[in-house]
Amino acid sequence: MLGTMEQVTAKETYLDPELAANVQARLSRIEGQVRGVKRMLDAKEECEKILVQMSSIKAALNQATIKVLEGHMDTCVTGCLRDGDEDALDRLKNAMALVLKRS
Repeated sequence: MLGTMEQVTAKETYLDPELAANVQARLSRIEGQVRGVKRMLDAKEECEKILVQMSSIKAALNQATIKVLEGHMDTCVTGCLRDGDEDALDRLKNAMALVLKRS
């Protein structure tokens, strides 16, 4: 569990609010795309069309992931390193390994 000082540091070095809003908007569009695919399934649309839409969803989610990763490096990791938290790079490497493994 984080101590009080670590919690304050983490909150102070969170994603840029503009980036967070951008990612929220991207995720809302992705939600809409997922609902669209569900409707396509209900309507028994052609499998190829459904696969194309699912591929678009995956690409959009990959782009949102990239935006969060970039923002994380710009704010969270940079702030932690500036504050002397040398484990920040290891945590970033682990997170990137998981993201890439699941892509």
